[in-house]
Amino acid sequence: MLLKLNYKIIMHLSLSDSYMILLMTSNIRNVAILTKNHTLVATESKEYITKLLIEKNIEVYPIPSFEISDFPTLQYKFGPTLEKIDLIISIGGDGTTLRAFRFYPSNVPVFSINVGGTRGILSEIKIDAIAESINMIIEGNFFYDERIRIQVSYLDKLFPPALNDVLLFRSDLTRTPSITITYRGDKIIQRMDGLLISTPTGSTGHSISLGGPIVHEESDCLTINPIAPINKLPQLVVPVDEILVSSNYKLELIVDGQDRFSIDPDQTISVKRFPINARFIRLKKRGLRQIEKLGF
Repeated sequence: MLLKLNYKIIMHLSLSDSYMILLMTSNIRNVAILTKNHTLVATESKEYITKLLIEKNIEVYPIPSFEISDFPTLQYKFGPTLEKIDLIISIGGDGTTLRAFRFYPSNVPVFSINVGGTRGILSEIKIDAIAESINMIIEGNFFYDERIRIQVSYLDKLFPPALNDVLLFRSDLTRTPSITITYRGDKIIQRMDGLLISTPTGSTGHSISLGGPIVHEESDCLTINPIAPINKLPQLVVPVDEILVSSNYKLELIVDGQDRFSIDPDQTISVKRFPINARFIRLKKRGLRQIEKLGF
């Protein structure tokens, strides 16, 4: 018997509640699908996957994407979300996958399908492998790929967790700020345009465009990338620990290249590891996934 699509209103979960959502590998019953906006091929793929899941008596929750910047305050909210979700399927490019992890900042895993994306570095499959892959997941033939995330706090505000990176950049393009970086008690003060702090996952994103190294995604470290430093401050790869940043001029904070906020001058922000790792579903082990995805 086929199940009817459930379009019920998505509920909110607190951070503590989010720890309670766990994937049952042998009992996937509720699947959320997040689709890239305004893309015909992604929409068609969503409909095809929905049909496959319904035929296997899986309840499906289509989710329209949303923008964090539309929230009335800077306090990040952990919703909208669904109760008892076992799996999220992201259909689109890397941007859609990044958005999926902000939709569910818990340990609900994401299966990423590159449909309409440029490279799809975060994705597991392309459109031609959908049917076979869905069957493998339902049968439990997969493994988890966990990635660290980072989160910025500023005054009494928490910002969205970042899977790739957080970027701090000068608001006034006519003034070069003096940026202070504090790590484990040591301070570096340099004039520069901005600063990018990236995870190993984000090493193939904005970081590589700045000349940063490709860091294996299983590594437990962060990369600090100065942007146009006057004194040629090198890039730093450091163990995961709190990084404090302040500037004498106003900065713009951009999370995963998608959500933008303003940081006042002479205020300290904190960048820490987010307590819940991002969790991908993978079907095939790859030793140098990033290199392969970049086409080398």
